[in-house]
Amino acid sequence: MAGPSSAAARSRDLLVDALLGASVFVVLGIAWDLAAHAGWFPARLFPTLGSIGDAFLHLVHDGVLLKATKATLGRLVAGFLLGATPGLALGLLMGRFAWLEDFLMPVVDFFYSIPGIAYAPLFVLWFGVGDRAAIVIVAFTSSLPVLLNTWRGVHSVREIWLRAARVMGASDATTILRVMFPASLPYILAGLRIGLGNGWRVLIAVEMLTSVSAGLGWVIFNSQQFLDSATMLAAILVIGVIGVAIELAVFGSIERRTIARWGMAVSK
Repeated sequence: MAGPSSAAARSRDLLVDALLGASVFVVLGIAWDLAAHAGWFPARLFPTLGSIGDAFLHLVHDGVLLKATKATLGRLVAGFLLGATPGLALGLLMGRFAWLEDFLMPVVDFFYSIPGIAYAPLFVLWFGVGDRAAIVIVAFTSSLPVLLNTWRGVHSVREIWLRAARVMGASDATTILRVMFPASLPYILAGLRIGLGNGWRVLIAVEMLTSVSAGLGWVIFNSQQFLDSATMLAAILVIGVIGVAIELAVFGSIERRTIARWGMAVSK
């Protein structure tokens, strides 16, 4: 059992990692600000950190940032759940039943090779401008990585575990839920990470290309119309911070509570 000293060492390591990660952004910020003050580029196109900060505070004060963030996250969550759930289920079933894998894999490979943003004009024609098209695009884009990684995870399960389950009389459903799912969880989490990342990126692009009432992509596109680089960069920074927060708060927490605790991954 880990004692207080090991817990303190782990906290110290996490603090060191956080400081090292933050130092990179501090250096990049200083370099950016020096270049902006040097006047090498037009100030309207290459704003200082102070101007970006002022734009951020303006977005917060006017309520635009909160409204845009809520709209974007709402579309992301709805689309990701709509895509990841069937992707996870199909991945488990394809890994369990060879005939289903042979039937569906060519279709999955075909659509996986097409960039998600390529579907945007078609989905807009089908579902109209606004939230529905954006949610469907996120769902479709995020489902395929989840499916493929889940399928790979199922194929990584040791055959002896499956034989033991069959010997003990486990049904197909029990084998999938009690053996395949836990054993392939590292692959599943990787697929969920990739799927959410794909959905997050394509959603911002779709918000910039289609007519939505609000969203972080809409803020960027609207700012570009007025050559407001400071507001554009403030929105881009918010997008990056939210992406990192989702990674640490959601997937990092799940990984620590499951595969790291089970000894299937190195806990950080």
